[in-house]
Amino acid sequence: MRKGMTETNDIGHPNRNSSHYLRVGDLARQTGKTVRAIHLYEEMGLLEPATRSSGGFRLYHPEAVERVRWIDLLHGLGISLQETRETLERWWKSDRGPEAMEELRTLFSAKLDETRQHIRRQQQLEQELVEGLEYLETCRVCGEPGTVDRCVDCTQDHGVEREPALLAGFKGAKDVARRVQRPVLVNVEEHSER
Repeated sequence: MRKGMTETNDIGHPNRNSSHYLRVGDLARQTGKTVRAIHLYEEMGLLEPATRSSGGFRLYHPEAVERVRWIDLLHGLGISLQETRETLERWWKSDRGPEAMEELRTLFSAKLDETRQHIRRQQQLEQELVEGLEYLETCRVCGEPGTVDRCVDCTQDHGVEREPALLAGFKGAKDVARRVQRPVLVNVEEHSER
């Protein structure tokens, strides 16, 4: 067999009888996960070791790397490990393939909608940051040097119709910031009226 080729069985799948197994630490390193995360995936039934070494170490098939990456991909989409386990259980217990696939389509469609909403929100935040930075760029040549009190009543033309929301909060927070000081302890004595 040529170097770089994967040995396959008679139905074309990678040969699982290979003697090349990964220890849990190796699997963790290759996937960027912690050993504890790998153990958790195993505890939840999302990942199984192929065998154990004579010393009792968990040994995984090289395909486990892709399995862990798949778990991470789903988790990155906002699908919890518990949801992943439950979905897998329902999928494998399903009597009909088309029904199982329909459940996956429904789940993936919902996650796509959530992802698109998240992207829109991130784009809005990006725009807020761009506007704030453009506004602040004009402050580099400020004609009113002094304390931040001068910034609150700034008369410089920043080239915008309204002050960006990110900066407006700073200017309006002056009184709040001054109030958030250590409370003064006052000695209160009770006087009884006779």
